[in-house]
Amino acid sequence: MKVLVIKTSALGDIVHATPVIRYMHRTDATLQIDWLVEEPFAPLLESQPLIHTVHRIATKRWRRPENLAGALIEITRAIGLLRKEKYDVILDLQGNSKSGLFTLLSGAPLRYGFARDAVREWTNLLASNRRVAIGTTQQHISDRALKMAAAAFPGGTMADGAAALTVDRECLLRVRDKLHQAGLLERKLVLLHPGTTWKTKQMSCEFWQQLITALNRNDGVNLLFSWGTRQERNFIMKLQQAVSERSMVWPKVSLPEFMALTAQVDVVLGGDTGPVHIAAALGTPTISFYRATDSRRNGPRGRSHCTFQSSMECSPCLLKACPQNPACSNSIEVHRAVQAVDTILEMNS
Repeated sequence: MKVLVIKTSALGDIVHATPVIRYMHRTDATLQIDWLVEEPFAPLLESQPLIHTVHRIATKRWRRPENLAGALIEITRAIGLLRKEKYDVILDLQGNSKSGLFTLLSGAPLRYGFARDAVREWTNLLASNRRVAIGTTQQHISDRALKMAAAAFPGGTMADGAAALTVDRECLLRVRDKLHQAGLLERKLVLLHPGTTWKTKQMSCEFWQQLITALNRNDGVNLLFSWGTRQERNFIMKLQQAVSERSMVWPKVSLPEFMALTAQVDVVLGGDTGPVHIAAALGTPTISFYRATDSRRNGPRGRSHCTFQSSMECSPCLLKACPQNPACSNSIEVHRAVQAVDTILEMNS
């Protein structure tokens, strides 16, 4: 039987959906499991041994007015490739009109999607012929994805997001070699990823400065900084100035190599962002900060993970811009984050 999972973006949401791979494999090891995803995130999935084929789409490029003719050709080709595969089952975990288009035109006889209470855009309902209602107990993103997988393939063993991803061994060896050459393997490694896609998800510069200064007092710790955009890199270059002797700004690398880095460190700190969720899915302890979004819905779970929610009464608000941003971005106490780092490092010493 051939199954296509449709979860196209964003990075953190894709990671949250990956437990369905192992769940379906446990129900039937003969399943061919494929995935449809936006091309920037494809390397994350292409390195996973239980995924047979990763289909790439490029909707950001397709939406450009000057690329209309080329976009139509690419969309037609993508749909043709899906139909050629003759999928038996589609799991549309995205729930919007874009994913609905590919779900409907795939030609699959069984097309699972979310019921009205969980779709992002109502037009998605037109694409599915098996609709899965999400109850109040399925609040976490991973639980929502697993409930749909269980509806399509009942009887499997449920699993959370821990160790949902695997690391490429060659990438891991390259990362270890680079850390060894930099002399950073002699101490515990704390990876900090301050950047986020939403301004209302990011803690303030003052918060990160205080946190880094406190962590730097621990002689048994080396600090690593990761980034995704030039703006994020400029931000962490300022932060690193206070701790340059025992720290390193990691260069921008491919997703498989970044996964290898997060698998090598002792703890990862950041907001509600893909790198934190990647680390958790690889079994690396995390400490994460939530403001506009809800830690109960998005945060890593388990005793190796610690989440902090803003103390603002309006949090989580899901706003991408807010006049209370300055206060909210300083609403989590730094000393509690430092204590969490100490606790996790002790647990894993």
